Amino acid sequence: MRRYLVVLAASAGVWAQSVYAIRNAAIHPASGPAIANGTIVIRNGLIEAVGTGVAVPADAWVVEGAGFHVYPGLIDALSKWGLPAADAPAATGGRRGGSEGSEPNVQYLDDGGPEERPQTTSWVKAADLIQPGERSIASARNAGFTTAIVFPSAGIFAGQGSVVNLAGERAGEMVVASPVGQHVSLATRGFSSFPGSLMGSIAYVRQIYLDAEHYRQAKAMYAQNPRGLQRPAYDRALEGVLESPRVLLPASRKVEIDRMLRFGKELKTPFVLYGGTEAWRSAADLKAAGIPMLINLRWPERDRDADPDSKESLRTLEVREFAPGSPAEMARAGALFAFYASGLERSADVKRAVKQAIDAGLSKDDALRAMTWNVAKIFGLDDRLGSLEAGKIANVLVTDGEWFEDRSKTKYVFVDGKKFEPSPEPEPAKPAARRADR
Repeated sequence: MRRYLVVLAASAGVWAQSVYAIRNAAIHPASGPAIANGTIVIRNGLIEAVGTGVAVPADAWVVEGAGFHVYPGLIDALSKWGLPAADAPAATGGRRGGSEGSEPNVQYLDDGGPEERPQTTSWVKAADLIQPGERSIASARNAGFTTAIVFPSAGIFAGQGSVVNLAGERAGEMVVASPVGQHVSLATRGFSSFPGSLMGSIAYVRQIYLDAEHYRQAKAMYAQNPRGLQRPAYDRALEGVLESPRVLLPASRKVEIDRMLRFGKELKTPFVLYGGTEAWRSAADLKAAGIPMLINLRWPERDRDADPDSKESLRTLEVREFAPGSPAEMARAGALFAFYASGLERSADVKRAVKQAIDAGLSKDDALRAMTWNVAKIFGLDDRLGSLEAGKIANVLVTDGEWFEDRSKTKYVFVDGKKFEPSPEPEPAKPAARRADR
């Protein structure tokens, strides 16, 4: 006897059933062509089968998918969802005297000199900071996101990123992989302390990687033949750098992209760029270098509080107009790229930003891959995430129309095979009316 989906919610829109079949739906695997009328079976947190002619198991709850579209769960390629709001880290912590804890209230190693690595918390892992009840997790899931690549973000070497599924009662059951990279910014501290300039920040990052390589070699030499050798002192900052399989470097403008392509090669570790506002100028260079780009979906726009009579430079206007075309140029060049929401949580806001890229020439298929499969490939997780294929984690988005359509709504979200029904999104707050000058 076939069972059909009825309202038996365990709690707060979460379903405890472990076997589902969505049939007669339009399925968009991301890793291959769309399936016009297919079936996907989810069992015990994994995709059991997907395609046409798939038999519906007798023990499955059946979702009649006529008119529905099924996608891989969306993945945010660079996120802070689920992390606590970080306090401003202390400027100094004394020689090796910083707090052993992690964000918030983390203290940097710094006694005022560059040798103590100010603004470095490379050992901090996002996986250790996740708060399952943090509000942004549910908001992002309602928008269709099932996974986020989460990074600490305070300081120059902010810490190690983790891949986190956006559901779970405990942090441990949310983590898919960790660590997956080291988040680096080029923050400065003013000319009163080091590093006080962009040049100083670049020199600082370069020195950290030189130190890390020397540290690695010293450890290897000691491990091979410790007798007669003084053991290397443990250095948690360098350990954190060496543990990270790749580094994320900031690059939005073309000059920054060019600089980071050269600089990244010096570090002798795999690297990924993030920002990408002017990737439309550098798509061919990124393709030639084989370096992925994470593109910020917060397109440049005029500040709402800006003086309406103020003049804007031609360059500012040009960047604002052409930035949404960066993804299309990257796709045309064959360069690997992915999107990150940069704090956008509402489905309507994310969709609006992606549609701007589509209106600028990006295909819907490439847009989908930039939010799913490409993210998984960049972080080495395409064997388990990012597409609808048998054996992969059952992170699935179901909508009542094409996701890119304005009127389409999220019907269901499956995270690790658990079914969620999104709650209605609150209307965005209207900006306060401005008082007329008197």
